[in-house]
Amino acid sequence: MAFACQQFPMSERRACKLLTMDRSTYRYEPQPDHNADLRQKLIELAKQKPRYGYRRLHVLLERQGEKSSPMRLFRLYQQAGLAVRRLKRKRLSRPAAAQQLHVRANQEWALDFVTDTLGTGRGIRVLAVVDAFTRECLGLDVDTSLSSRRVTRTLDQLIEQRGKPESIRCDNGPELTSRHILGWSADQKINLIHIQPGKPMQNGHIESFNGRLRDECLNANWFHNLADARTKIADWRKEYNQERPHSSLGYRTPNEFAEQLKISAMNG
Repeated sequence: MAFACQQFPMSERRACKLLTMDRSTYRYEPQPDHNADLRQKLIELAKQKPRYGYRRLHVLLERQGEKSSPMRLFRLYQQAGLAVRRLKRKRLSRPAAAQQLHVRANQEWALDFVTDTLGTGRGIRVLAVVDAFTRECLGLDVDTSLSSRRVTRTLDQLIEQRGKPESIRCDNGPELTSRHILGWSADQKINLIHIQPGKPMQNGHIESFNGRLRDECLNANWFHNLADARTKIADWRKEYNQERPHSSLGYRTPNEFAEQLKISAMNG
């Protein structure tokens, strides 16, 4: 425009008016980019550490002698589009587990794992199996680890003692979704019902039982070793089945309720 004003008899004001340009815009001279060097170092460091956020990058840059405020670096971090993308956790998608009315023993068993710690600091796991109708605790298997083969071995022992259930309800733990247990349930012709991930109340009977086990046994006892834990947990199971009144059973014990069912079936 300066060349045009020199070639033609026209003032700066008039030329800007014809171009609908503000004179301050015409006179503006861009300031040098003082952040260019810092921005370049930030981008190069972010390429080396793509999972680092701006705070960690700020610490690394300070170690290299680049002094800047965290907010200044954050602004450059955003302008360069370096925000770390959150990795979405892969979740197993399952339809809602069907809820059915329980009307007889061995119609459905519910099972789950509970964890605790020995006095030595070593962790233990408890496999709990409950009859969804009678609320009987069929088994509490205790060990430092419980594989899928250990689970099916425990279930086989319970089936020998009690008979086969029509279905077993459980969560999506690796022991309960393995090829071994899926093959076992198919061979036994037992329907394995997996609840939806993140929906523990679809297996509400075992969740309620686990709460009682935790409150009345695990939290109330100190386990010196594995043998001590097995003894005390087995004693609590007997108390639960034989002595503890259950509110949903009319304050009868699970064993009393199951015995009354047998008498009613014989008389019916």
